Amino acid sequence: MRKTYVTRLPDKAGAFLTASRIIDAHGGRIVRANYNRALDLHTLFVEICAEPAQHEKIGEALKEHGFLAGPEEGARILMIALKLPRETGALTPALEVLNRHRINISYVNAQEEEAWQILKMGILVDSPDAGASCPAGSSGNTGEISLLLDELSQICETRILDYEVTDRLLDGTVFYVTFANEMRQILNLNQHDTNCVLIRANKLMQILDSQDKPALQTFDYIRRFAEFVTAHHGEHFDVKISDRMLAEDLKLTVLEPPCGSNTYVLEHGEELLFVDGGYGCFREEMTAILRERFPGFDRRKKAMVITHVDMDHTGLIPLAEPVYMSRDSYDDLALEAAGEKGYREQNPKHMPYFGLAEFITQYTPPELRDFRVIGDIAADGSPDRFPADAQAYCGNPP
Repeated sequence: MRKTYVTRLPDKAGAFLTASRIIDAHGGRIVRANYNRALDLHTLFVEICAEPAQHEKIGEALKEHGFLAGPEEGARILMIALKLPRETGALTPALEVLNRHRINISYVNAQEEEAWQILKMGILVDSPDAGASCPAGSSGNTGEISLLLDELSQICETRILDYEVTDRLLDGTVFYVTFANEMRQILNLNQHDTNCVLIRANKLMQILDSQDKPALQTFDYIRRFAEFVTAHHGEHFDVKISDRMLAEDLKLTVLEPPCGSNTYVLEHGEELLFVDGGYGCFREEMTAILRERFPGFDRRKKAMVITHVDMDHTGLIPLAEPVYMSRDSYDDLALEAAGEKGYREQNPKHMPYFGLAEFITQYTPPELRDFRVIGDIAADGSPDRFPADAQAYCGNPP
């Protein structure tokens, strides 16, 4: 594990040697150091490789010797790293953001790693009592730095390397920016999708903050859910399958994936009736199991009943036709198919949760095909069937 320390060394011979011995004594290894006497007589940036427990001891020992900047010095340094593609012009947008916010940068180091260029920098953050006029919920320049981090994260992967500042607004920004980067790694997201996760995480932070609820437990649950779903793809998709004969020619098969989202299949001769369809992210795995379990699966007549349109029920909809559901469920899917917000997204308190779950489960609104509303009867006495033109339906409900 690597960590960057911002040290404040006295301007005398042997200061760096003393710091180096402290690091050596606790099992750390210096892998990079940066010092420019012309810019600052005292500040030395040191990147150390060590185990988490060793880092803790190193930090404590450096503080005891007065080698780490403390809050009494009026400012702290937030260390961040920008990961940019190694191509012409990639750095310019990030530098334009930095220039626009005009925040003091005490340290910049650029280096190349394979297909990427990594820009590490130290940003000066006023201590909590340094500024009298500042945005609500922040002190000093932390409100501006919060905006800076938000904008940089929408351009490229922005990691927080070292963070000791305590300010409510900046704390929240660092928290959801870090969360978005973790989700990027877990789900292998591109920059566009990471930005969407960032926006939803920001809104979720605002909701939790307004309710005076701690964010750690909620975000940790979402993170662990993403890790669980990712870890159970492919050969790790272990489904519990059980069969029961309900009648002489009617069999029920229950498929229980590791993440819930059960699917039930009623088999009558060559016909199959699904009840719910699980998550879309496991459609490939589920289809392979169904083909193995039901010979001639692709040529069989398949219908489906959706009990409700939560994303853990709709993943297999493309496999079946017709699909039966309630009026509310159809209305919800029709709105989504028309590019509008579904009922859950229309609720501001539910939207961030729904939006984050979309990326974890790879949810996409199903294409409207032969969808039938249970309980609605056409003039000829048959179940009503709605047009596939969702936009027309949303404007002129049948």
